[in-house]
Amino acid sequence: MNKVEVRNLTKSFGDLLVLDDVSFDVKDGEFLAIVGPTGCGKTTFLNSLTQIYDIDSGSILLNGEPVNLKKHSLAYIMQEYSTMSWLNVRQNVQFGLEIKGFSRKEVREKAERALELVGLTQFRDYYPNQLSASMLQRVAIARAFAVQPDLLLMDEPYGQLDLELRFKLEDELLNLWRKLGTTVIFITHNIEEAVYLSERILVLSNKPTAIKETIENRLPYPRSVTSEAFVELRNRVTALIKWW
Repeated sequence: MNKVEVRNLTKSFGDLLVLDDVSFDVKDGEFLAIVGPTGCGKTTFLNSLTQIYDIDSGSILLNGEPVNLKKHSLAYIMQEYSTMSWLNVRQNVQFGLEIKGFSRKEVREKAERALELVGLTQFRDYYPNQLSASMLQRVAIARAFAVQPDLLLMDEPYGQLDLELRFKLEDELLNLWRKLGTTVIFITHNIEEAVYLSERILVLSNKPTAIKETIENRLPYPRSVTSEAFVELRNRVTALIKWW
């Protein structure tokens, strides 16, 4: 069953054609990574899916219906830290649940479960300015998973972190994804990250952006970045990403 169906998606800004007749599906529970040259339109696609941008033509369906943010539950984690400085960790995680109208009991229970999943229970009363970079992203991840989204969108969420922190959070994300079965679309410019995380990789061309190739990633979890198969797949994807 497909969770997301994108058909003939076209988006331009004035005379600049960014997305050119793009079509693909995302299976229910799948972890899809999207890679491509810098500035090719990866974020534009996510902003079109969430209706931040109006599209020129085509359609984006979620659960077989046009995306409706009043009906469908989407969570969006960006590269920039999105915690609210005036709320503590627990309040940040509860925010989306409260917006969606859950009861007080459900808000507390779901938030506590999310905090436990990302290892932040003992920091529930801390404020963002008291947290490290990795903890700030854990708060954003907990807030996203707390609402049990139909679809989790991630736009280079670990781009500002050092290598050690990035690997740690990637492993935590994989553990959450396997436990909860959430469908994930993960945007990244880091080819190694895409190969490490995903079940399938969508390689985009330079603008006007089209799908250059779709690659099934059948490497078993957990993955070793030094294995021969991993390096071979990473090199294959890297060779596809060019400015021409």
